[in-house]
Amino acid sequence: MPRQVLLIDLVDEAAAIDQYERWHAAGAVPPAVCADIRGSGILAMEIYRSGNRLVMVMETREDYVPARETIEAVQEWESRMDSVQRPLAWADAHAKWTPAARIFSLAEQP
Repeated sequence: MPRQVLLIDLVDEAAAIDQYERWHAAGAVPPAVCADIRGSGILAMEIYRSGNRLVMVMETREDYVPARETIEAVQEWESRMDSVQRPLAWADAHAKWTPAARIFSLAEQP
């Protein structure tokens, strides 16, 4: 099961950060959005925050392909997220979340 680690920033304002956390509280994400995420091949997803930096960790099926058409509920959700998220300065021009490169694994060490 492949793991992906992605990063993005939030607007660096307390109100935006608080709103983002409320939108992601247990039971707050619209069920249609969660169903679409699961249906896309994402088996597990967690988001962590430090300051205004977010880190998303996803476990996906082998055949997971991130770019695809989405339902209206997801488009509305993404529009809401766009109001408080900011791609990293070094992100690709059309990227939202930026992939992190793994540079260390304890399992690979003697």
